[in-house]
Amino acid sequence: MAPFRPLLVLTVAVLAAHALLLRPPREAVQSAVPPARAFLTRTVAAPPPSTPPPVASAAPVPTTAKPRAAGPVAGRVVEIGAAAIASAAAASAPPPAPVPAPAGAPATAAASAVAVAIPGSVRLHYKVELQRGGLALTGQGELRWRQDGQNYEARLEFSAPLVRARTQHSTGRITAGGLAPRRFSDKARVEEATHFDREQGRLSFSSNRPDAPLLPGAQDRLSVLLQLAALVAGAPAKFPPATSITIQTAGTREAELWVFMVEGQEQLDLPGGRVGALKLTRSPRKEYDVKVELWLAPGMDYVPVRLRLTQPNGDSVDQQWSSTDRG
Repeated sequence: MAPFRPLLVLTVAVLAAHALLLRPPREAVQSAVPPARAFLTRTVAAPPPSTPPPVASAAPVPTTAKPRAAGPVAGRVVEIGAAAIASAAAASAPPPAPVPAPAGAPATAAASAVAVAIPGSVRLHYKVELQRGGLALTGQGELRWRQDGQNYEARLEFSAPLVRARTQHSTGRITAGGLAPRRFSDKARVEEATHFDREQGRLSFSSNRPDAPLLPGAQDRLSVLLQLAALVAGAPAKFPPATSITIQTAGTREAELWVFMVEGQEQLDLPGGRVGALKLTRSPRKEYDVKVELWLAPGMDYVPVRLRLTQPNGDSVDQQWSSTDRG
């Protein structure tokens, strides 16, 4: 066994030398590490620094904001443009021509063409019959109407036992188209008023309700009675039965279009005597509307000889002419 020991040692030495020769140099090992280190840093996986927010975030914001704003603005432009075209057409249209003028022109022309005959100053007395919650009450009322050809004043009052007295008052001017109210008030417990601001084209209410637009020919709930009398007296033939008359009518809290229908002639037996009268009716159009029935007497300059107001619950006030004071 001894002769083989030197041979074994020599073999191990040869193998160790080969191993050293075959081992890669130190620089080669270090050069092989960077690729692995570069891969593990995740520099590539993160958003590249060369393509920051300018492209990713800035571009979408303006593009989404613009379309949202564009819709409403474009709508307003269309409406304003249409209104401007209508106004320009109205301004350029020849005054007498009733043809292709804007929408409001025919109504204005028709209103100015209507003849009116304003009744002279008068004081009318009424017997008042009230129905309140099943009770029948009797009272008295009075309409004082004064006009000097330029201005007018109307005051309607009524009272009855167990019922609070009520007063309506209207003042304004007399124009070619009839009455043009300035102020209207209605007082039962407290007084509320409506102002006709023609310069601003609006109705304002003392009850702090929102203003309402003032339409041509607008009246209040008292002046409308005398305006109807003036219209019918000015041209009776133009108001046969089934004719409707639409007038913007203001109370102390709102203004509505009241439509009066001409019913026809009736003979009335009133406290002041037998009178022929033309009946007009404003029928309720909404749940809480008041029904208004008005009788105008041709033989008395078409002044109201009877006025009946009926509430939705059936309560009513019926004012029937009893006598007249002139002046």
